[in-house]
Amino acid sequence: MKIINQKHKTRAGYAILELLFYVSFFAVLSLLVINSMIIMTKSFKETSVQAELMQGGSILEKISRDIRQANNFSYASNVLTLNIDNAGSPKTITFTFANPNMQVTDSVLGSLGNLNSPNISVTAFAVTSITTTEGKAVKIVLTIRSNNDTLGRTVNFYNTVVLRDSY
Repeated sequence: MKIINQKHKTRAGYAILELLFYVSFFAVLSLLVINSMIIMTKSFKETSVQAELMQGGSILEKISRDIRQANNFSYASNVLTLNIDNAGSPKTITFTFANPNMQVTDSVLGSLGNLNSPNISVTAFAVTSITTTEGKAVKIVLTIRSNNDTLGRTVNFYNTVVLRDSY
């Protein structure tokens, strides 16, 4: 009877080596999962910062569309004023660079607010007049920075637009 009890006692529970193996396996697996989650979080943040920076392209496109409709313009102290005359109904559109925002005002609709979202800042806005014997054009330079970017990167956007009836 003693022999049966001894066999039964030796088979119960896990050996210390088995426990060490399972604990180390779990630790390695946990490290892999945590590392992949950290990489995914960094990738998501970088993607969102890049998307915010590319929003500057839509700001520049809005300004360019309005310049294409303009008959003439003036630029002084960070204010771009466009005079548009569509079939006898004149209006004025004003783009004002008030660091860190790009604001737009329409003489018919009033203030339209900021062109940029709160997540991005316009850090520079420059307008250059180009006049040739063939017509007038405007060169625009817009610099954008994401407020969520820890690296403080900026992106420059450039465009040259020909005014209406000047080609």
